[in-house]
Amino acid sequence: MKSRPIESRIGNTRSRLGVIDRMWHALGSQLRNPTGAVGSIVGWLMALVNDEPNRLAIDALDLGPGERVLELGFGPGWSLRTIAARTRGARVYGVDQSARMLQQATRMNEVAVSSGRMVLVQGPFNPLPWIDETFDKVLLANVVYFFDSDSRDISEVYRVLRSGGRVVIYVTSRDTMQKWPFAGPDTHRTFDAHDLASLLENAGFRASDFLSYLDIE
Repeated sequence: MKSRPIESRIGNTRSRLGVIDRMWHALGSQLRNPTGAVGSIVGWLMALVNDEPNRLAIDALDLGPGERVLELGFGPGWSLRTIAARTRGARVYGVDQSARMLQQATRMNEVAVSSGRMVLVQGPFNPLPWIDETFDKVLLANVVYFFDSDSRDISEVYRVLRSGGRVVIYVTSRDTMQKWPFAGPDTHRTFDAHDLASLLENAGFRASDFLSYLDIE
């Protein structure tokens, strides 16, 4: 009889942990594909948290006038706006899987979109709706976590990047992401330096073709 209160407390604790785990998983799912009103909030939070990584990655693109630049996973569109502001005569393109992020990014970049200087698409990363060697530069900032495991997504990046072009990748290391309860294997792929190099090499890239930022802090 005395064991029942203890068993009850254990059951309640497990129940609370289960709820917390589901909440973290829901956040991870929203980071992967923001939807609804919660997705809008998550999108803006991502933009704030990713401000420095995006700035570093855009600097590494070494943007030039008249280039065609593609970003995958553009979120609410802050990086797109920065790229457009830095490049004279450039055409800026973006793909995001989230309809909510497409809405936010379009509003943020209304002038560039309406003028035709910026083209935004909602859809998967495979296939990409452009012919081979369309782009001079490709930005992948905190998005390869959501690439498929069969290398089709990264192979599409290789296909649409012109010979001699540049892709810049920013990811946070596996050692760090394993500490984040929302970045579970159901929603995020994680990488160390070797895994990231293998991902690119499997798609056809060579080490000289790309710059990568692996945040190990």
